[in-house]
Amino acid sequence: MNSTDKTFSAIRFIESPLEKGEYEQCSFQGCDFTGTDLSEIHFSECLFSHSNLSNVRIDKTAFRDVRFVDCKLLGLRFDSCMEFGLQLRFENSTLNYASFYNLHLRKTVFVNCSLQETDWTECDLTQAVFDRCDLSRATFDNSVLVKADFRTALHFSINPAHNRLKKARFCADNLSGLLDSFDIEIEP
Repeated sequence: MNSTDKTFSAIRFIESPLEKGEYEQCSFQGCDFTGTDLSEIHFSECLFSHSNLSNVRIDKTAFRDVRFVDCKLLGLRFDSCMEFGLQLRFENSTLNYASFYNLHLRKTVFVNCSLQETDWTECDLTQAVFDRCDLSRATFDNSVLVKADFRTALHFSINPAHNRLKKARFCADNLSGLLDSFDIEIEP
C-alpha cells in the first residue's frame, strides 16, 4: 500500500493495523499505536502528533524526515530500524527507555523531551541538539558528541574519557554532568 498526503486521525491501530507500505507526507494525529508492529513500513516526510507509539516494533522501518510532536515513544528500539536515510526530529515527546544504539543521528534535534534511561551507546550525535531535555540515567558510552548542544539539557551524566566531546556546547550551570564519573562533590 502506498499513501501520499493523507491524514490519519484518532485511530487505534491495535484494532485496525496500519497496512505495510510507504507513507509519504502523511500526518498521524492523536493515534494509538501502542504495542503494534510497524516493521518494514516506510515513512517519508511524515508527522506524528499527539500519538502513542510506546512499545512499537520498528524492525527495518524507514523514518526519513519524520517529526514526532507531543508523542509518547516509550521503549522504542530505534536501533532496529533502517539506518539508511534516517532523519528524525522530536518535540515535546517522551522517549524514556528508548535505544539509539550505534545509530548515526547527526544534526538530530530534540526539543523539550524526556529521554530518561535512553541508550546512546556508540551513537553518532554530531551537531545534535538537546534543548531542554531530561537525560536522567541516560547512557552515553563511546558516543560521538562532537559539536552537540547540551546548553539547556538537564540531568545528564557524560564521561569525557569515554565519549568524543570536541566542541560540544555546555552551559556553566550544567557542567557537573561531565564530572559525575570522577565522584567529586561540587558546591554552589
